[in-house]
Amino acid sequence: MNKNRITGIVLIAFAMSMFFSCKNTNKSSGTAIAFDSITVAEKIPLLPENDTTLPYSQVDIKFTYPAKFGTKEDLKRLQQIFIGTFFNDQKYDSLAPQAATDTYLANYKKEYTLLSNDYYSDKQRLPAGEMPVWYWYQLSNTNKILFHNDSLLSYAVEYSDYTGGAHGSYRITYYNIDLKDIVTVSEEDIFKPNYKKPLTNIIVRSLMKQYNVNSPDSLIQQGFFNIEDIAPNNNFWMNEKGLHYAFNQYEIAPYSMGVIDVTVPYADLDSILKPGNLVERFFPKKSQ
Repeated sequence: MNKNRITGIVLIAFAMSMFFSCKNTNKSSGTAIAFDSITVAEKIPLLPENDTTLPYSQVDIKFTYPAKFGTKEDLKRLQQIFIGTFFNDQKYDSLAPQAATDTYLANYKKEYTLLSNDYYSDKQRLPAGEMPVWYWYQLSNTNKILFHNDSLLSYAVEYSDYTGGAHGSYRITYYNIDLKDIVTVSEEDIFKPNYKKPLTNIIVRSLMKQYNVNSPDSLIQQGFFNIEDIAPNNNFWMNEKGLHYAFNQYEIAPYSMGVIDVTVPYADLDSILKPGNLVERFFPKKSQ
């Protein structure tokens, strides 16, 4: 074998090794996500006067979003989902993260300061020296990454506000993203048709175990509304242990009980999971 032929074989082998190495590198980098965040802490005055004793709205925003993921198109789609779910409005999801935050804040400022006319009217009706205290507002919006592997990303969006009533409001909404297709995951993607009734029974049993009671009606004694109000609500996040549902204030229980969290292990869901379901792909070791 001559020297030129040996050199050619070596070069081919080297090229093939580089090809497969690059291919593997691209595959792993496609699912790797780097996150960044935007933080806002601002007091928005209701009135044009420069007086800190007058009403204002305290706004706190912490928006965590993907800054690196797969191709440029993949990243744009993933950011679009994050922006739309964080600001709870599709009119923002065509914007970049910073532009979406700035536009959302500008719209909030406009809506809040429009209340100034009502403030002056209410103040005139009060005794001299008194101020309508219900114009001090508060807004807090944040999100948290709860679980992430090569195929699934689960996160929470937490929103709370106070608009002058007896108490503020708080809600938490969970989202799950299939990173292969870059789409959100719903109950219909996981369960067989006609799953709602059996899933309801499973959730009720999980709540009974959590509250240490022996019958569904006993949950009412714990403060829950009617048992018929408990039903799958698509508000869940996923990890290797199971589905973690949240029922927000007034959904199945009074405000005083706060958000009701309940975990449903995958083992309890086997009978209603679709064949070849997403759980098996997201957590292959757990499905064996």
